[in-house]
Amino acid sequence: MADYDVIDEVSRVGEVARRLVDGEGPVAVDVERASGFRYSQRAYLVQVYRRGAGVFLFDPPPIGDFRALQDAIGGEEWVLHAASQDLPSLREIGLEPASIFDTELAARLLGHERVGLGAVVEDTLGITLAKAHSASDWSTRPLPQSWLEYAALDVEHLVDVRDKLAAELVEQGKTEFAAEEFRAVLEREPKPPREEPWRRLSGLHTVRGRKALAVARELWTAREEYAREEDVAPGRLVPDRALVAAVLADPKSKSALAAVKDFTGRASRSQLDRWWAAIENGRAVTQLPLERAAGGDTLPPPRAWVDRNPEADARLKAARPVVERRAEELHMPTENLLTPELLRRVAWAPPQPLTAASIGEALAALGARPWQIAQTSQVIADAFVDSVQAVAEASETAS
Repeated sequence: MADYDVIDEVSRVGEVARRLVDGEGPVAVDVERASGFRYSQRAYLVQVYRRGAGVFLFDPPPIGDFRALQDAIGGEEWVLHAASQDLPSLREIGLEPASIFDTELAARLLGHERVGLGAVVEDTLGITLAKAHSASDWSTRPLPQSWLEYAALDVEHLVDVRDKLAAELVEQGKTEFAAEEFRAVLEREPKPPREEPWRRLSGLHTVRGRKALAVARELWTAREEYAREEDVAPGRLVPDRALVAAVLADPKSKSALAAVKDFTGRASRSQLDRWWAAIENGRAVTQLPLERAAGGDTLPPPRAWVDRNPEADARLKAARPVVERRAEELHMPTENLLTPELLRRVAWAPPQPLTAASIGEALAALGARPWQIAQTSQVIADAFVDSVQAVAEASETAS
């Protein structure tokens, strides 16, 4: 096993940056976080590889300043696997690529059955990667050598994988498809924060009544604030099911809360005053949450369409199989050709007239890429027109 050195001083970054400048070709980049252990999604290890330079492992917290590395590789193509997961953490420390090649996304567009990093490396290069440390706590210090070897291998083969996938994209005529998808990932704006994130509390559906929901909201908020202070994943302090158990138990006193058997977690008793205060706050609030979240622009579930919007239901049922068929012809998952959400939206409120051009404009406004529009707008328009005729014929038969 190789002995990997972790760069943990900003003074060493400049030296490494010069070596990377002297390398050639794309730059493979990966990030290790401590998801499930820490509250933040910060990078706890950044791995970089370039042909002619080698593999370098960076420890972001003590380095702090990555300007020298950004200057060295920022203008190069970065090869990442599932880039949308890593880019936020990289941007947080000042690392931003000019262009990317996403090996996971490329594998999807090419119709690979398995798209995890280990599977793609094995399918393209015949090399098996051990994934023993993928869910480890990367905030651990010092990092064991076995973990560092695992991390280094994540980038060491990535450029070779990129070249294999790029050749496959050429063979299948999908190079431009991939280029548009990569640009979309790079340019995608972060999702706005949820208006009521506490409603994602697992098991909340068992809580009945607005007053009980107010208590659940306050408990979730108290846990979130404490998790942020401690930089610990909220579920490691008190699991979701324990918060819901506290709400359902409706304890009358702090000691009664402590006696709730299912109120578990390492901070359930050590922070008992905090949780009891949250329960009291929830009971005292006058602005109670609604039983259900405000709908916003969320569409009804498709199963309800036949009653609420039968024409839209007919459009969706006509268009979905033709889009799926087109995806099969292109040897890619349907959701990569066109996400179900986009198809539902144009089916629910289609443009007029029902033409390929108008459907294409509607899809573009919703964020579809040009290649997706070129591959789907005509078949969707045809399916919508057929559905109109089918509904009219059914109406005449019924009358």
